[in-house]
Amino acid sequence: MKKQLTIILLFFCATSVYAQKMKLEKGALKNLKDIKEYSLQFDYSNLEIPKYNSEEDFLKEKMNIREEKEPGAGEIFKTSWFADRENRYEPKFIESFNKRFENGEIKVGKNLSTKYSMLVKTSLMYPGYNVGVWRQNAKIEATITVFETNSPDNILFSGKYTKIEGLGAAGYDFDSGFRISEAYAKLAKEFAKNLQRI
Repeated sequence: MKKQLTIILLFFCATSVYAQKMKLEKGALKNLKDIKEYSLQFDYSNLEIPKYNSEEDFLKEKMNIREEKEPGAGEIFKTSWFADRENRYEPKFIESFNKRFENGEIKVGKNLSTKYSMLVKTSLMYPGYNVGVWRQNAKIEATITVFETNSPDNILFSGKYTKIEGLGAAGYDFDSGFRISEAYAKLAKEFAKNLQRI
């Protein structure tokens, strides 16, 4: 019995380690060692939605499904799909990142006047679902790039994060925007952990 529990525990540890991966694309984390503040930018262009040819195709299908059930619901979904970026995902990333540095050792924020900028470029977004008996986590993939604000070609670090999942506590995450915002919180946590190891 002990052996089985050990194997199961090792499996879950391995899965959680594998779940969030960062692939270095340019520069090095050590280049960020003495930076205390970042001006944050977000980019959602050319977003990939799994199982769809484009974000436009995804929105069209989801809007049609909602319109059939309730006129006007499709447009409401589309509006919230885009509004959630600024209203939920970005604040969640900022909050999650900054709380890892309780004494303000490092800080991120939008529209800060700082020497260094951080770009979070989301390349993939999967909203997941929760219909009570069946659910699946939201997932995002994003590249975080740090560069000199006045010299964007001077990239200090760029790393792609994959398999970042978002879910609510105890499975109470029936809203896709909430699940996705939790994925951004997880992304911020992972990047903050990388910085803490420098």
